[in-house]
Amino acid sequence: MWRCLTISSKELQINEEIRDREIRVIDADGSQLGIMSAAQALEIAMQKELDLVKIAPQATPPVCKVMNYGKYRFEQAKKEKEARKNQHVVDIKEVRLSLNIDTNDFNTKRNHALRFLADGDKVKVSIRFRGREMGHPELGVDIMNRFAEACAGSAIVEKAAKLEGRSMLMSLAPKPNK
Repeated sequence: MWRCLTISSKELQINEEIRDREIRVIDADGSQLGIMSAAQALEIAMQKELDLVKIAPQATPPVCKVMNYGKYRFEQAKKEKEARKNQHVVDIKEVRLSLNIDTNDFNTKRNHALRFLADGDKVKVSIRFRGREMGHPELGVDIMNRFAEACAGSAIVEKAAKLEGRSMLMSLAPKPNK
């Protein structure tokens, strides 16, 4: 039974949508059938009760394959779903320090950052300078360097400490697994 249904997607042309004069045809089992007109190839696909799908439109002549298009689309959707399931979205978490931070507060902030890094997220470390603190940006650089050293076991410095307006920012990324 021949399906005249068009289930076409935006990138692949199937059956009657193929308007090229000459096309290279590949059979359902992967063997080459040669170069022929689109009408001949469509006739072959009809005899096998399958679809003619243009898989390489940029080739000369374009390459078309005889296949079950519905099954092909199902397989593609399944692969995309599997790929989405395995990917991890990297978030940017922020840890704010102050210029006169105490040791225990510093350790707590470090532990938060290490936990974020262990989850695979990037960490943005910031220090906000208030009032007369703007006169001593070198103290902020010292704290940032100390923080980077404290996280050195599980992080790499992606962007070094830099003063931007009244804030000093540094970016840490998790170390790649080997």
